[in-house]
Amino acid sequence: MSRIPEPIPTPDGPTYEGRLLDRADEEVVDQGVVFDIGTLLSRRGVLGLAGLGLGAVVLAACAPAASGGASSTPTPTPTSTPDAAAVVTGEIPDETAGPYPGDGSNGPDVLEDSGIVRRDIRSSIDGAATADGVPITIVFQVVDLANGGVPFAGVAVYAWHCTAQGEYSLYSSGLEDVTYLRGVQVADADGRVSFTSIFPGCYAGRWPHIHFEVFPDAASITDAANAIATSQLALPEAACSAVYAQSAYAGSAQNLAQVTLAGDNVFGDDAGASQLATLSGDATSGYTATLVVGVDTTTAPAAGGAPGGGDGGPGGGGQPPSS
Repeated sequence: MSRIPEPIPTPDGPTYEGRLLDRADEEVVDQGVVFDIGTLLSRRGVLGLAGLGLGAVVLAACAPAASGGASSTPTPTPTSTPDAAAVVTGEIPDETAGPYPGDGSNGPDVLEDSGIVRRDIRSSIDGAATADGVPITIVFQVVDLANGGVPFAGVAVYAWHCTAQGEYSLYSSGLEDVTYLRGVQVADADGRVSFTSIFPGCYAGRWPHIHFEVFPDAASITDAANAIATSQLALPEAACSAVYAQSAYAGSAQNLAQVTLAGDNVFGDDAGASQLATLSGDATSGYTATLVVGVDTTTAPAAGGAPGGGDGGPGGGGQPPSS
């Protein structure tokens, strides 16, 4: 293994490969994730990554810090932290927001509600209802591909998903006035957002998933047309099988047995390769699901919005059961 060259002193401070060190008193290997990303990107040609388009960016995925309001509901503690390294190989695939986005594109609009910016999404915004299920912490780390893959600080991420029974707040029968399992977080300096939620169930016709939209900032979330990326996170099969063995998820195991990642009408293009979350934890103590999301603002979003009706249409997929 070759030795890393020593930084070169300059009037403005020590540099490495022509770039000022972020931490002048520390070694090159201790400069942090943003500096490491720049180093990797500057070596793309040497590493033979040019053929991959935007190339591969390796990010350190540390445990996220809360950036939303406090909640009276305790936050579950997974048995282990997320994998220390996550890889993004390009822009996150554009997907439909599906028939149940609640972003105003087909009727219900939770993004207009005061209190939607929150970390814990297990309860309705007014606290009147709470979703039950296996705890899960959902972590998105957003990277800005238009600027070399640096963390996309300040973007707002809206996440939503179904209940343990496969129902969606705001849409399913009896849940029209319920707002749980929906929330917005603003990315920190490392491009990370985190949500405390419950593991979603599996309804007929779809692989277990979590929807999300990325907006330029929190002020933009009131108009779904402002989204710069719309996609879905896929959950690994082993964890789904473990969770769906519990009585609270009745029917999910049977539905899971009838679908595959490769055959799913959203993840089937690449069997979820770029949307499959990294999981840690277990079905007893809870899970942490982490996904690195590459967003390229130089390309026009090709998805988003929601089709009318209840079956989701092509790419929407699946009809969750009514109460």
